[in-house]
Amino acid sequence: MSSKILSAAVIGLNAELVEVEADTANGPWGQFTVVGLPDAAISESRERVRSAVKNSDLPFPKRKVIVNLAPADLRKQGPSYDLPIAISILHATSRIFINDNLEETLFIGELALNGSLRPVNGVLPIAIYAKTKGVKKIFVPTLNAKEAKLVGDLEVYPVGTLTELILHLEGKRAIEPIPASDFDFSNLEISFDMAHIRGQEHVKRAMEIAAAGAHNMLMSGPPGSGKTLIARTMPSILPDLILEEALELTKIYSVAGQLTENASLVKSRPFRSPHHTASGVALVGGGTWPRPGEISLAHRGVLFLDEFAEFPRQVLENLRQPLEEGIIHVSRAAGNLSFPAKFILIAAMNPCPCGYLGDPEKNCICSPSQAVNYRKKISGPIMDRIDLHIDVPRIKFDKLTSLSASEDSKTIKARVNRARAIQKERFKNSGFITNSEMTSEATKGFCGLDNTSANLLRNAVNQMHLSARAYFRILKLARTIADLAGEEKILVSHLAEALQYRPRLE
Repeated sequence: MSSKILSAAVIGLNAELVEVEADTANGPWGQFTVVGLPDAAISESRERVRSAVKNSDLPFPKRKVIVNLAPADLRKQGPSYDLPIAISILHATSRIFINDNLEETLFIGELALNGSLRPVNGVLPIAIYAKTKGVKKIFVPTLNAKEAKLVGDLEVYPVGTLTELILHLEGKRAIEPIPASDFDFSNLEISFDMAHIRGQEHVKRAMEIAAAGAHNMLMSGPPGSGKTLIARTMPSILPDLILEEALELTKIYSVAGQLTENASLVKSRPFRSPHHTASGVALVGGGTWPRPGEISLAHRGVLFLDEFAEFPRQVLENLRQPLEEGIIHVSRAAGNLSFPAKFILIAAMNPCPCGYLGDPEKNCICSPSQAVNYRKKISGPIMDRIDLHIDVPRIKFDKLTSLSASEDSKTIKARVNRARAIQKERFKNSGFITNSEMTSEATKGFCGLDNTSANLLRNAVNQMHLSARAYFRILKLARTIADLAGEEKILVSHLAEALQYRPRLE
């Protein structure tokens, strides 16, 4: 007798249904074979399944057992097939009698040797895809149940042990499906507030603009001037996530295995800060079985690169495509996958190796060539993709000890929300969310200039030798500044402020 149980394979951020077929045949007693392009983790499931069945007080068949994971040309990886393999074998050998409609039921989970279930990665994309294929019920490990229930109109059953599941399938002791939950994305705890920053008002203004239009920003200044602290306040002024964005983020974190046990849904915008020794694969994603990298984990949030000039140049060059397109294409032998990467890049660096070039109180000990070569570690194309270039000077003692209240994140966030609301209305029929996402063609339509502003921009392009990319980025930045001011049109003052954020030497 043979049986067929539905499971699923995670491919990038998507999933494919997998039919787990089991059959008993004549052959060496106790032989257990898994076919269908399994990886090492699936091949090892033979021992996990055998022990889990035995420790669940069920006899494992002594005849030859063949398990096929179909389609056979799709590579499978990970331990999530343990549970469907066990159920398929027990059903094929008539050890259990299932009352449910197996064509509308899906199983995933890793088995421990004692028969209990461990959580697995990628449950949310599996649940989303399963629903589109007509699956009505899904059995998952207890710790994955809330994640799967994020998909509406899908009955999710939390399974603690193999014995519990068998009793349920045979109609002897029912497992209750978990109820849906409501999620609140407001009033989240703030670790770093703008009110903690003394002075640096022009830098805080630039941060507000970056948050309002999702623009990239580079801060340069001496050590201890507050660059890192300022960058860490960015999540506190970004708009709250909406459910669609939260689900998109949760898919990424689920596949990457970075969901915590107590958090089935990502509720706050991510802030990722990889060390400058991170490899290119760690940053953009990849591996034998491609996984999302730091730029995808920062999707809809912030990617903070501290000590920007210390990152290997080859690693930074990997940012070119995602900074321009908001997506990263990973090509490996296992396949070609795409991961979303619409993030705000916040970078911080010293102006020279010693860090004190241009500092009025401490002399720089670097030679001119050392300072120039230090800046050259970051290529022109990368610098051209950064909208706001800010000098962060040393904080004066009077500012540092001042008792006057600084503007807090809540106040700034309110202005950012108003600007984002304007953009939402503007782009309601275009598919964009923020000004920074506009294409060159869209920029022409949404960023019109009067004659005075056009003349100012023409002179700036000629005198500063700006590239075509820089031209359009200045327009998008000016559009955001106008939105913060509540102006329908881009005025000369908005354009002038946008121009001052370009680096002096292009």
